[in-house]
Order: sequence, then structure tokens, then C-alpha cells
Amino acid sequence: MTSRRTIRLHIAYDGTDFSGWQRQRKERTVQGVLEDALRRIHKEPVNLTGSGRTDAGVHAVGQVAHFYTGIAGMGAERFVPALNSLLPQDVRVLESRETPPGFHARFDAKARTYRYHFICGRSALPHELRYALQLWRRPRLDLLNDYCRFLRGEIDCTVFAVPGDPSKSRSRHISGACFFIQGDKLVFEIRANAFLWKMVRSIAGTLLHCEERAVPPEAFNGILHSGDRNRAGPTLPPQGLFLWKIDYYQINRLVQNPGWFPDRSCTAG
Repeated sequence: MTSRRTIRLHIAYDGTDFSGWQRQRKERTVQGVLEDALRRIHKEPVNLTGSGRTDAGVHAVGQVAHFYTGIAGMGAERFVPALNSLLPQDVRVLESRETPPGFHARFDAKARTYRYHFICGRSALPHELRYALQLWRRPRLDLLNDYCRFLRGEIDCTVFAVPGDPSKSRSRHISGACFFIQGDKLVFEIRANAFLWKMVRSIAGTLLHCEERAVPPEAFNGILHSGDRNRAGPTLPPQGLFLWKIDYYQINRLVQNPGWFPDRSCTAG
């Protein structure tokens, strides 16, 4: 009998035309098209487990997922060209490798990093609007980062919870958040052990809402700990948001930012 191996994938996708990551019966999803490609390779259904879900319209350059295979004589790295030959162009497998049997893409994740991209003070080119939010002003970077100082540690994130969030606990450990300039774009980056539904978009919307109104940093801290969603800002649309990186407790070169993406990470503890 052929032994079953655990294969880990590093995946990127343009989320514009997907109804999110999670498989849905009547909708086009990232997990769905990947599992369809795996089924064609294996000649039977294959379950793919991702590090987490992304919503409709959200992109990824650092999604991680795993599946089990019993195919003998096929090196783990061969799943990259095999899958990409069957996948639509808005999903790419960047790397595949065999991992110890106990690995779990979701439960072994130590932290998840998201980035939200903005185009500020100029008209966006048409293709840019798929991947960034147009702002017609230039926000104060210093004030935004003064707010971000309070986004660190174990925090009750009820103020950022949107209606319909099923989470039993709304406490999350945020290890770092900041705004920075990358090229001619403004980027918001946040890293945490996990996130509530639409939480990153809610945080980014609240930070910009407060900055536009010149809310003092201490007042923002009061909003953060109020637990009152009505005091927070709007939830931003999905197109500027990217799942950027997944960190694991074990040493894992697979989930580091790919070298061909320019990187300027926040300093997080």
C-alpha cells in the first residue's frame, strides 16, 4: 500500500472574481478551483485545508494550505507545474513541498499578516483599482501610526466586529500594526494570531476615519476599548486587502515573503 504524504502549498490569488476562499456549492471559490485541479490529478476527490478564509474580493500572496496524497513516484515539487497547468490564471501555486505528517495549515499557524493598499492624492490607473482603494487625500502618516501604537497585545476587538460574526471569543493577540509608504502607495500592515470576520477592513476604516477627524491618539484608545461598534469607522471594501504572510512555530522557509515582492514590514514584537 502506498503511504500517504502531506503536501504543503504556497498559494497566491487575485480574489476579484472569487466568492472568497471557502468552498461553496454554487459559487466560484479559491478552495473550490484548487480542489477541482487536485481531483483531476488524483482521479478522486481531495480535501484542501487552508490557513484561513479570505472574503470575496480579498487577494493573497502568502496563503498556505495542505492536502494528503497517495501518488507514488511524484516529487512534491511537481505539484507546482501540475496544478498550475490546470488552474485559472487568477490562482497560482508558488511552491509545493512535503511536510511532516502532523502539519496542519490552520492550527499550526502562529500569526497571520495582512496588508491593505491605498492610492492617495492621484487618480488610480484602471487596473490598480482591483488591488487598492482610491483616497483623494494624503492622510497624516504620523497620526495614523500614533493610533497603531495601541494595537498591540491581547485586545478585546468587539469594537471591530461586524454583524454576523460567529466568533465565540473576540479577544485577539495583535503583535504589530503600522502604516508605511511603498513606492507611490500607502500600505497598512497588521499581524495577529487570528482575526474576526472583516476585522482588518474595519480597523483600517476606523484608523482613517479618526485621522480625517484629527481624533487625539488617547481618544482613539478610548474607542478601541469601548466595545461600541457605533464609535468605530466604516468597514473598507475588499479590493485593497491581501493575505500577505503566514508564520508557523516551526522554521518554515515556505511561508516567507517571496523574494520577487518588495517588502517593508512593520516592526512587530
